[in-house]
Parts: sequence; structure tokens; C-alpha cells
Amino acid sequence: MNYSVAFSTILIKEIRRFTRIWPQTLLPPAITTALYFLIFGKLIGDRIGLVHGIRYMDYIVPGIILMSVISHSYSNVVSSFYSTKFQRHIEELLVAPVPNYVILSGYVCGGIARGVLVGLVVAAISMIFTDTRILHWDIVAAVFVLTATLFALAGFINAVFADSFDDISIIPNFILTPLSYLGGVFYSVEMLPGIWQKVAQGNPILYMINAFRYGMIGVSDVQIQIAFAMTAGFILLLASLSLYLLHKGIGIKN
Repeated sequence: MNYSVAFSTILIKEIRRFTRIWPQTLLPPAITTALYFLIFGKLIGDRIGLVHGIRYMDYIVPGIILMSVISHSYSNVVSSFYSTKFQRHIEELLVAPVPNYVILSGYVCGGIARGVLVGLVVAAISMIFTDTRILHWDIVAAVFVLTATLFALAGFINAVFADSFDDISIIPNFILTPLSYLGGVFYSVEMLPGIWQKVAQGNPILYMINAFRYGMIGVSDVQIQIAFAMTAGFILLLASLSLYLLHKGIGIKN
């Protein structure tokens, strides 16, 4: 049976949902990015100088772009799927002859679409402040999509377990945002004391940001192969968990 209609319906609904309210979904990242470059890039960056031979403002561009991809791909899925549960639309999906992987793919691709679109907006803003040129387009595109996929899946799992709107903000506020800021967005791991370098290496977002940074400006604190392997492994793990939760109806049917 062809399930393309079901998939495209969910995906189009998701895209229309966040594009319809673009002043809330696309405009704030652009403003925040401009502030990052004015404060961290210009005021602080002039005092720091070069990092790995790269101007500080150029060095932080990849991290800021990927940080926006992470937060928006996550928030799109967690808010949308929880709203589906809260408004009792989920029953229509559960009784429809649509496989769980189609439902999951539709929501995740919607999160990827928003993450990529916001990332492109942030990248466009960054070009106003910097002269960054992408060195490895294939690596940049791969990390872009894989990171958005991973955190869209994470947002889906958060939405499944959430029992209130407060629950969908706990993970982003207390886990996702700290890990993003501690993932080497504004600094190189080599700047940290020895013990903290080892602690930082346990942060998976560090690997994604550095892989993305390597694709853009050619420098990284980690091995690119490890970054891709780790990201792909987390995607498989979270996708399997998401399908299991849908199959069992955990957090959905009760």
C-alpha cells in the first residue's frame, strides 16, 4: 500500500504550522543571531583574537548555526506532537490505517524542515557579519540534516512522555540548552583545563558542532569519523525507541 499521501499530509501540516506563525518561529532566531555576533563576535571577539588561526567571529559561526538547528528541530516536534495529544487529535492517527513509521517520519521531517530553514536564516544573517566560506559542502549538508533528524526524534520522545506543557520545556531548558552552550559553540575545547576537556568530550553535541565547524572552516577538536558514527548511532537508537513507544502506545493511549 502507498502511504505517501499520509506522509505528505503530516509533513505539509507541520510545515504550514510553523510558517504560518513565522514571526514567532523564524524572526527570533535572526534577532538572537545578530545579538550573538554583536556581543560575542565583535565586543568579546576583538579581545580574544584568533582561535586555531581563525578570527573569533568566524570561529563561532558554525556553532551558532547548528545551535539554532538543534533547538528548533527539537521544539517543533515536541510542541506539535504534544499539542496533538492535548487536543485529542492523536486518536485520528491511531485509528487510521497508517503505519507508525509513517507517522514518525512525518513529524520528524517537519522538525527537520524547520531546523534547516531556521539554520539557513541564521547562516544568512551570519554572512552579514563575517566572511565565512564553506570548505566542505558535503560534510556541512550531512551534519545539518543528521543533527536536525536526531533532535527531532528527541523532541518526539519528549512529547510522548510529557503530561503537561511544562513538561515539554524541562528538557530544552535544563538539558538541551546547557549542553549546547557547553558544546564548544563559543570556544575551543583546548581552551579548557585538562580535567574539563575530558568532561567536555562526554557531551555528544560537542562532536556535532565540531564536525559542522570542520565542514565550514576546516578546524575541529574531534575526529570527524567519530562525530558521524556517534550521531548515526544516536539516530538509530532514538528512532527505534520512538517506534517502540508508538507501537506500545506509551504516553499516548492512556
